[in-house]
This record gives sequence, structure tokens and C-alpha cells, in this order.
Amino acid sequence: MVQRNRRARQGREVVREIVPKAAPVGAALYHGSHATLVTMHVSFGRELLSAILKAFLTTVTVVASIFVSVMLLIGFTDTTSSISDGACNIAVLPIDGTILPFTGIGGFDLITTPDWVAQFMDTAESDPNIAGVLLEINSPGGTPVASERIAQRIADSSLPVVGLIGDIGASGGYMVGTASDFLIASAMSDVGSIGVNMSYIEESQKNEEEGLTYVQLMTGKYKDIGSPNRPITDEERELLQADLEIIHSEFIDIIAKYRELPRTEVELIADGASMPGRRALEADLIDAIGGRNQARAAFAGFTEINLDDIEFCEYQTSFLPF
Repeated sequence: MVQRNRRARQGREVVREIVPKAAPVGAALYHGSHATLVTMHVSFGRELLSAILKAFLTTVTVVASIFVSVMLLIGFTDTTSSISDGACNIAVLPIDGTILPFTGIGGFDLITTPDWVAQFMDTAESDPNIAGVLLEINSPGGTPVASERIAQRIADSSLPVVGLIGDIGASGGYMVGTASDFLIASAMSDVGSIGVNMSYIEESQKNEEEGLTYVQLMTGKYKDIGSPNRPITDEERELLQADLEIIHSEFIDIIAKYRELPRTEVELIADGASMPGRRALEADLIDAIGGRNQARAAFAGFTEINLDDIEFCEYQTSFLPF
């Protein structure tokens, strides 16, 4: 068994040695629904009809009560319910879409929030049948602090965590992945993009052409800095750029810490560009090329579970925040 020590280089090297170079595998879940049509025909008089109607209404009431109870149970106990069905032992946590501090902002269809990740991790860590967590990452990033909070929760986990990047693990999505004990990606995954973006479209000329006037009412010299309704000043641009440099520097520090790389090495590739998984492996941004087969082997190295006994607990929709 590889003793879990956060980002211990020796432990990662041991796992690297046992991860096979097998072809990646994929999985899909399909959920179907079935409806049962019950047809009743009553022709035995008013008394019989009344009795049947009463029985029917009683049944409907009971079924409705059970349905409401189940929905309430799901809504209020997800954070304390178990993940494993007793047969599986590795929880699968999806890091999908945009990473945001909370739901209901930005109009994004698919998001991941720090609170939801924390709830999932709490549930996994309290489940005696769960021996590790697989992060399946498909995220282009999001806000800096939300990404940092998720990464910190992953790093603080008492369970071994393996990250698996799908099509994209970039910017904040990559930051989250680096907090795992072992990070895997496809040779074709889009990885990295260590940078910060605050670009926007300035529409003052368009407003003028459409006869719209921006009325500036505020207190504080920079209160409407970055407004798309007026040109940015040189002073404001310099101020915002300085803020971006601070966030970028913190980003580099986080990657260097979790990947255990010299800061100077991270600085050289922290130009905002992403790269295929194959190049990311050469740059030490990930630990291996592969898919779930490699993730399964990594868990076998981090735990006392035989490779053939590693079973993933596919996430259920009741665990997802969308």
C-alpha cells in the first residue's frame, strides 16, 4: 500500500511505475422510465363504484405521500447518505462545466460549486465502503476563488484522490486537478491554460450610434471601472492589469505547490496557453496518459485493494447540483 502523503513525490513515482499503459476506456449511463397503464372498468352498481373510488383515492394518497417523503428525503439527506451500494469502492466526482461560487449566476447550463464538492467529499469520506475518489474533470475553468476552494478541499481529503481529465481541464479546471494525488489525461485532452482573463467588449461607440447615452452616477473614483459603456482610461487599465498579475502569481504558486514543481518551471509555461495531454506529460503538468484503466491501477497503488476489485461508484443525478 502506498501511504498517502499530500503530493509526496515518492508516492507518486511508485504509482507511476504500476500504472499500465493500457488503452483508455469510457463509460456511459442511460436512465429510462417505464409507465404502467392500468385500465379499470366498473359495471356493478353505485355501491361498488363508490368502494372502488374510495380505494383508488386512498391508493393515490398513499403513493403521493410516499413520493413526497422520498423527495424530501433526497433533498435533505443527500449530504449524509452513502455513495457505495456495498459493491463499489471508488466514488466518482464529476467536475463539469464552469466553476462558480454558487448556482444561478452567469446563465451557464453546467456548473460546479465549492459547496457541492465539499458535500460530496464529506459523504465519500464518511462512507466506510469508499476507499478513494476519482475526479472526472471536464471544465474550462471559472472564478479564481471558487477553483481554489475546490482544490483545497480535494487536497485536504483523507482519501486518495485521482484526477482524470477528459476533453478539457484548463485554467481553474486544471487547478482543481493538480490537487489530486495522481493526475491522468488523454493524449488529446486540453490541459493547462495557467492564466487569468478579464477581457470584455467595450460598447461606447455602438451606444453612440444607437443614440444611447451612458449617465455616470457614482461615488469613488473607480466604482464603475470596467464598464462596457465607456472607454477605459490608461490609469484604469494599469490598475486592472496589476490586479490580474496578483491573481496570476497566486495561480502559479498553487500549481507549483500541488505539482511539487519549482516555481520558475511553472512560470515558463504560465502564459495562458493550453496544450494536449501528451505535451502536458512532458511538462510534468500530469502524471500519466490514459483513462479509467490507468485510474484503476493508480487506486490499486494507493490502497490495499487488488486491481480486479477496484469498482467505481457511478455518480447519481441526485448528487448533482443541476
